[in-house]
Amino acid sequence: MKQGIPAMSAEALKTLFHPFEAEAVALPRQGERILFLGAEPGFRLPDGFEATLHLVQGFRPYFLALQSGGFTVTQRAQGEGFDAALVLAGRHRGQNELRIAEAIDRLTPGGLVVIAGGKDEGVASLRRRIEELLPLDGHLPKYHGVAFWFRRPSDTAAAETLRTANPPLLVEGRFHTAPGMFSFDRIDVGSKLLVDNLPGDLRCSVADFCAGWGYVAAEVAERFPGLSGLDLYEADFDALEAAKPNLGAATTAKPRFFWTDLLSEAVERRYDAIVMNPPFHRSRAAEPEIGAGMIRAAAKALKPGGRLFMVANRQLPYEKILSAAFSSFAELARDGMFKVLSARR
Repeated sequence: MKQGIPAMSAEALKTLFHPFEAEAVALPRQGERILFLGAEPGFRLPDGFEATLHLVQGFRPYFLALQSGGFTVTQRAQGEGFDAALVLAGRHRGQNELRIAEAIDRLTPGGLVVIAGGKDEGVASLRRRIEELLPLDGHLPKYHGVAFWFRRPSDTAAAETLRTANPPLLVEGRFHTAPGMFSFDRIDVGSKLLVDNLPGDLRCSVADFCAGWGYVAAEVAERFPGLSGLDLYEADFDALEAAKPNLGAATTAKPRFFWTDLLSEAVERRYDAIVMNPPFHRSRAAEPEIGAGMIRAAAKALKPGGRLFMVANRQLPYEKILSAAFSSFAELARDGMFKVLSARR
């Protein structure tokens, strides 16, 4: 399934390039190198924008879309001495601040940093926060968002302040996470309901679809130490990297990690069981088709007779797709917000 760009991100992308189109900042010249943190597909470069872009995007569907568009894109920023940086801000304050810190670190002194985000995404408070640390050169509202910009100072004190304010986290003294990841500051209630209602007979090979930073997989490894295999699939590169130490030596089967878009990339292996807490929105509105696509991917990746165990918000209508994709399904548990479903291929 091709995944679209949320309307809010599309507007923010236009806001980000508006200062160049409005001639509030000079268009970058040929030969200059620009770092684009949080880059998403769908942007249009203004006429005369001749610099070389180095895009950074760790979300696999966006990474693949940017790559297919002919751009140079990496999961994490590489290199230094950039002439300018673009930062697309989203909903996560900590992630936004860490991206700005990285932009400062990787620019030459005096390099331009342009940041933009939607008004409903908290860009005004982000702008105030940055303005407390260093002087801004200007700001410009457009497309229901705001762009603001500054020049990199000679030192990196502001970057260090932003990093100190957003340190890596250790959830329950065990799980390494960082701002921007799903449920980065606590164990997700739905995921806990899922692991608490798994049957006692999981064996052989298991996969965790939409594994995040590894909570469900770590619990599966701890509760079922005799597994022959445990594979984690996740579209968020940073979350998957965090999952590696979070799994540690928790299982006799060496975990394998796959940075994958389950909605567009085929799973080559086949499993006896799959556990899953699929996302159900990309923007603020619920998008049940994302979860439905994950269910179809799980059905294809299971061996005959294999079982799926998943958690979902109570109101999401997944029963119909489970009925179509599996020979049988049942509800295992329910609370005020979530339901745990099982299905057999």
